[in-house]
Amino acid sequence: MAQILIVDDDETLRYALSQIVRQKGHTPIVAGSCREALNHAARTGIDLVFLDVRLPDGNGLDILPQLARAALRPEVIIITGYGDPDGAELAISNGAWDYIEKTDSIHKIALTLERALLYRRKSLPQADIKPVLRDPIVGSSARLEQCLELMARSAAVDANVLLTGETGTGKELFARAIHQNSNRAAGPFLIVDCTSLPQTLAESLLFGHCRGAFTGADQDREGLILQAAGGTLFLDEIGELNLAVQKSFLRVLQERKVRPLGGKREISVDFRLIAASNRDLQKMVDSGAFRQDLFYRIKIFHIHLPPLRERSEDIQPLVAHYVERFCRQMGVAPKQCRAELSETLAAYDWPGNVRELIHAIHYAVSVARQMPMLFPNHLPPSIRTKIIQAKLGQVDKTPAASPMTAKGPPAAGLPSLKAVRESELSRIETRYLNDLMIACDGNIQEACRISGLSQSRLYALLKQHGIAIPKG
Repeated sequence: MAQILIVDDDETLRYALSQIVRQKGHTPIVAGSCREALNHAARTGIDLVFLDVRLPDGNGLDILPQLARAALRPEVIIITGYGDPDGAELAISNGAWDYIEKTDSIHKIALTLERALLYRRKSLPQADIKPVLRDPIVGSSARLEQCLELMARSAAVDANVLLTGETGTGKELFARAIHQNSNRAAGPFLIVDCTSLPQTLAESLLFGHCRGAFTGADQDREGLILQAAGGTLFLDEIGELNLAVQKSFLRVLQERKVRPLGGKREISVDFRLIAASNRDLQKMVDSGAFRQDLFYRIKIFHIHLPPLRERSEDIQPLVAHYVERFCRQMGVAPKQCRAELSETLAAYDWPGNVRELIHAIHYAVSVARQMPMLFPNHLPPSIRTKIIQAKLGQVDKTPAASPMTAKGPPAAGLPSLKAVRESELSRIETRYLNDLMIACDGNIQEACRISGLSQSRLYALLKQHGIAIPKG
């Protein structure tokens, strides 16, 4: 007998679904809101959830990650009265078992329930995933936890994996973690950066060649694929391979045999493929720049790593981890982070993702070697400047009301252009100087360097606008 949680604000539908659940010999538990559903999931061992999308206190899809972390990690069936293809995609990508409509027949709803529970019974022994080695993947956000679960599942089998995501999101770290947690951990982990493979030599480097295969081939050379035998081949930025190499590599994946250039026989090779790309391979397939058959072959498991701006709750754990790491490496005392530093880090969108954050922390610890605390002015100047520029951009897009925007006859009380210009300039200068002093933590030399002002001119402007120099 299974425990089935029914989450819907429609009492009639809750009753109907409860009847279906009881007829199948299971126990229904009902909830009318996201909050109530999460409370039940936290206190009760739930096997399956019927989850509505539109609830009084939010969108049901938003609580999928929390439900996935419940004790028994229940299967989730989204049931909605508003058919939405985009919503279906979001639900399935976030771990929902199925997505059905309230207008479906009782038979179909009951059948979906039974199939989900059958799947759960068959897969439950495998669902208890063993603890995995994840160092140095840092964070505990829902988005990251979903990726780690997929990583653990893919490591348990020997299937090909495709890692996608922006530059700096940690694709190589995940590839190493998959290898380290697999039964190939004792074998080689070979990294091939496809962006650095010369087009004319790519096949030779990947497949190897025999002596005399081409001009300059004065000896046999084992290819990178054969070097990965017994372990894992990580093809980073696989989208950079040209179509000819893609075709040859597809055959290697299908046959698990490789023929070196100029060779007369194929050599069997046992390796596990993990591929990565920061490009949209599906769009490349649609445009003819990437082979569709290869695309499907490499993405048996697909893990999309979110950008750091979409898992901002992981910033502080990442900062703490790398501050401690770099302090240890440099042989300096541990450092604390000022609250202002945390605010500054949260205000930045991190286009370079985790990699950029790591570089910023390395820089900050290096600059503040002998100081016990890290301040915003220890961050790279380029980051602090971009934060200030972003703030000023927001101000410019939403200017304060002025006489020119006031209602009334256009000429009534309209000031001169000079007066308006001076007023707006004063407002912008005041905001800029305030942000500048905060970002530099009162360091006049640093403020002069960023702003391009001389020290005497900066002091004059600060006095003119009544801005005090903050004390650290």
